[in-house]
Amino acid sequence: MVAFTTRPEISGTFGAVSSTHWLGTAVGMAVLERGGNAFDAAVACGFTLQIVEPHLNGPGGEVPIILKSVNEDEPVVICGQGVAPQLATVDRFRSFGLDMVPGTGLLPAVVPGAFDAWMLMLRDYGTLPLADVLSYAIGYAGNGYPLLPRAVASIIPVADFFRREWPTSAEVWLPGDTTPKPGAPMRNPGIAATYRRVVAEAEAAGSDRIVQIEAARNTFYRGFVAEAIDSFYSTAELFDTSGRRNGGLLRGDDLARWSATKEKTLSVEFRGLRVHKTGAWGQGPVFLQQLQLLSQFDLDRLDTMSAEYVHTVVESAKLCFADREAFYGDPDTTDIPMDVLLSLDYARERAKLIGRDASLELVPSHLEGAAERLAKIAARGGSEIPQGPGGGEVTFAAVPEIEGDTVHLDIVDRFGNMVSATPSGGWLQSSPVVPGLGFPISTRAQMFWLDDGLPSTLRPGTRPRTTLTPTLVTRDGEGFLAIGTPGGDQQDQWPLTVFLRHVLHGHGLQRAIDAPMFHSRHWPGSFYPREYELGRLQIEDRFGEAVIDDLRARGHMISVMESWSLGRVCAVERRGGLFYAGATPRHMQSYAVAR
Repeated sequence: MVAFTTRPEISGTFGAVSSTHWLGTAVGMAVLERGGNAFDAAVACGFTLQIVEPHLNGPGGEVPIILKSVNEDEPVVICGQGVAPQLATVDRFRSFGLDMVPGTGLLPAVVPGAFDAWMLMLRDYGTLPLADVLSYAIGYAGNGYPLLPRAVASIIPVADFFRREWPTSAEVWLPGDTTPKPGAPMRNPGIAATYRRVVAEAEAAGSDRIVQIEAARNTFYRGFVAEAIDSFYSTAELFDTSGRRNGGLLRGDDLARWSATKEKTLSVEFRGLRVHKTGAWGQGPVFLQQLQLLSQFDLDRLDTMSAEYVHTVVESAKLCFADREAFYGDPDTTDIPMDVLLSLDYARERAKLIGRDASLELVPSHLEGAAERLAKIAARGGSEIPQGPGGGEVTFAAVPEIEGDTVHLDIVDRFGNMVSATPSGGWLQSSPVVPGLGFPISTRAQMFWLDDGLPSTLRPGTRPRTTLTPTLVTRDGEGFLAIGTPGGDQQDQWPLTVFLRHVLHGHGLQRAIDAPMFHSRHWPGSFYPREYELGRLQIEDRFGEAVIDDLRARGHMISVMESWSLGRVCAVERRGGLFYAGATPRHMQSYAVAR
């Protein structure tokens, strides 16, 4: 096959930025050019993405971040995943007649973690003042930005619902009681006013940069932002996917007692590289488990467009995601045998289960408790999946299937600092706008189970096991590659495929990203209503009839997807004195720059 890319391999000697929106990428590079480092640029880019991709993330959402500073020996995880409210108990949800946490409304809210995570990184690793990095988001929210067609596609199906049930959302997303047009200027004066007030209160605290950042954190989690959230969630009763009106459980005290944290990464060695992921409060270790398992096969000899290659990668994913369901959860409250799960001995045992034919069952680990947990989860999840393009974190029943409902950014600067982050949550279609703030709150609690005895069972003050999973790779202790994608349960499938093409087969970043994509829907989905279908493999038609027929013959349940419909991967790389950047052309909004 002739190598094909949608654009040249982008490279430079100053730095590189890639994100899921061209304006976020432009902001990141603008910060680098004004003298900021990668961490300043990531904060500015992250806040900008909240504004310009409101159907994919927002100020009330969350973010996991992995960074590598040239001043520290090891990469660091910043956990911006908020926890379940103190009032959110299994018994409370059972008292509402629920056996699953709804995907929308007030009930599934968790503490919004993104703001504190960005502030923590800015404080400890950035160099610019708060007002500088927030100025871009404030500008776009106040002055306007071109609204993406896919954002409009998220608003149209819920427009009447907003008017009838969530009037605060109608006020923001239906300006003048009209549906916005794709590409037309869109403003969010409520968010602009909120962030302007945060900056004003921070600057009133003093001229010192650190003092201002700490004041901003306090303003958000103990000041007027927390007060507005508390007032709304303690008094409103609004319609959600349970089919009735429910109040909220999130309170100001939940925000006040929480803060973002810095943690060690989990990592494995692979072909002279060390691959770093978050802990098991995200699904990131699945990527590491797959690398260990795939190292038992001679992938180097296989054509990346062959049926055997796709089959081997998919079958490994089935085993590793089964372990996600059986073992992953908040490690602060759940005992997770991660040392075993990431070991080569364990990988060798699991690799023996991969044969020529596709597995059509969830195969539990031999470790204690795995079979019982997996059986309970499999019985609870739905047995069918939508046949739309790719699936993802669809969080409102009336919203059409939209792939890639999260955002991502990767940045490397001229010093070698590197950061990868996957912001998400606070989607415009998933929960009502908080009066006076201009934005909704994350509904991430839908990822908890209400069954007892599972690692991801709902517990107050714990993190939901999310799908958010940036990746950072080091070589000889230095930042080498940052990569990630939106896409819910696909987030550790699409980037893995790109990573393997790049590292094992020498494809440039853009070529690896552009190549046809595939993924499995074999295990229970992470989002309400937790649908899945055993053996289901979604694959782009660009693989060709012969490959697809071979996969069918092996027993895979095939859904042939349109060309350029799967995947939304972004990446940056530092190699040989140059900086490289790549971004998916799918959906015509992601962009990468280097200079």
